[in-house]
Amino acid sequence: MTGVKAATVLAGLMVSDQPRPEFEQALSPFAPLIGSWDLDVSWYDDDGQVVRETKGEWHFAYALDGRAVADIWITPSRARREVDGDGEWGLSIRLYDPELNAFRSTWMGPKYALVMTFVGHTGENSITLEANEPNSAKTRWMFTDLSPTGFNWRNEDEDADGNIIVRQRFVGRRTQL
Repeated sequence: MTGVKAATVLAGLMVSDQPRPEFEQALSPFAPLIGSWDLDVSWYDDDGQVVRETKGEWHFAYALDGRAVADIWITPSRARREVDGDGEWGLSIRLYDPELNAFRSTWMGPKYALVMTFVGHTGENSITLEANEPNSAKTRWMFTDLSPTGFNWRNEDEDADGNIIVRQRFVGRRTQL
């Protein structure tokens, strides 16, 4: 099998058009995110000052025969690489764990070989994913203000004293379903 054919087979197996009926309700908090998004991306220092801004993109789809939600975010966006340089591509797989009544999510960032695991809960018009990785601060990733045309996302750390430090913010605008 050639590399192109293998990639086509893998993509066809990975992405699903819809959730399986038995997973539709469980995956429904992520349904508003399915599709593609343009991003305004900001990084912050420890004092809350913006240290870098760029454009990004984020793509969500049902995955693994409709049993999960997968996403890939790219920053800077592919269109901005020549201007902003090479960045990171991140992949998340999110699945519902009925025993936890929560989502399990794993994010992988290949540029720096980072892997983070999260447990996620939904709130009113929000999704919060929390990680507590060894040798790092408590990390939260939060989707808020979910709508058909946009959302806000932030990455924040909580230090040992309970202080919240915002690390990144994304403002998403839908590009397509």
